[in-house]
Amino acid sequence: MAAEAAIAATAGEVITCNAAVAYEAGAPMIVDKICVAPPKPSEVRLKITHTSLCRTDLTFWRAIGQKKVFPRIFGHEAAGIVESVGKEVTGVKPGDHVVPLFTGECQECRYCRSGKTNLCQKFKVDTDRGVLASDGTSRFSTKDGKPIYHFLGTSTFSEYTVVDQACVAKIDKAAPLDKVCLLSCGMTTGLGASINTAKVEKGSTVAIFGLGTIGFAAAQGAKIAGASRIIGIDVLPEKLALGKKFGLTDTVNPKEHDKPIQEVIKEMTDGGVDYAIECVGNVKLIEAAVESVHEGWGKAVVAGLDDNTKFVSVHPGNFLYGRLLTGTFFGDYKGRSQMNDLVEMYMKKELNLDDFITHNLPFHKINEAFQLLIEGKCLRCVLHMEHDH
Repeated sequence: MAAEAAIAATAGEVITCNAAVAYEAGAPMIVDKICVAPPKPSEVRLKITHTSLCRTDLTFWRAIGQKKVFPRIFGHEAAGIVESVGKEVTGVKPGDHVVPLFTGECQECRYCRSGKTNLCQKFKVDTDRGVLASDGTSRFSTKDGKPIYHFLGTSTFSEYTVVDQACVAKIDKAAPLDKVCLLSCGMTTGLGASINTAKVEKGSTVAIFGLGTIGFAAAQGAKIAGASRIIGIDVLPEKLALGKKFGLTDTVNPKEHDKPIQEVIKEMTDGGVDYAIECVGNVKLIEAAVESVHEGWGKAVVAGLDDNTKFVSVHPGNFLYGRLLTGTFFGDYKGRSQMNDLVEMYMKKELNLDDFITHNLPFHKINEAFQLLIEGKCLRCVLHMEHDH
């Protein structure tokens, strides 16, 4: 009751709280006091309890080859509690436990109503947009009133944030927020790449290119779907050693072979795997993934994006002979509608999240967490917020 009363006391007021602000590209973030305005119509203000780091945050914080939108509050993989809601909000109320969504679901646009995609026409991801979609302004400001920009409509590297109601999913209050925060990006992307996009069947063979969070989640998805053989491919022995924990049956290090990795995979699987999931976004790996699937029915799925200035070069004969290449965004899950289904899978012990969390740190050590990510020393580092109120 005390916690709910504290939440109610701040409704309609500007909240002063701590946030990790990136004032310039690549520079260490500064944990600073900022102001968070109340939510406007259709918006929700969240008290973030836990946030984890994703390579997407790292990419746009570095802003190499990207539009530089600073000062900015990054973060999009998180969980928290609804503090207050604006007018016209339905589906969530103060006190609800939620997961913010970097890809929205308005449930009204042509895309949402099509039944063919999880993309939303109104809340499609725009990494250059530093404001909220509703009115083109920011809810963050410095203590002297200067605007601070949003990231992916979520900005979870702040104790409080404002999101549109289309970008928040209500979840079971019994779920541990320090674990289910992982479901708001990489875990769901990899899991859905196998289950929803590839549609892996019982007894099929799967190759996973790149063993980070997305790759191991894809392996777990393939195992859940009943794949008989799941081959993990990476150049780091320490990643390969983790494989069995996440469902891999075989591991391959391309550096240990004197032939292209697609040829190795074909030899291992009598002509190619049924499904290949590329989890890095490296164009050479995408090409290898296409050429590692079996002719006639093999499907390759792209689940990562590394350098968006490069292009894939694949011989059209691959497609004439029945190989397919497609991509997945957030694992083809509709976050607002389906997030709690994934939470329930975790609660029933059908989904492993715990082993993805290699580090836990207090929020003020966010720069240390970024360094762990840069050095490849973690799968997921969860930051625990240190609220004053």
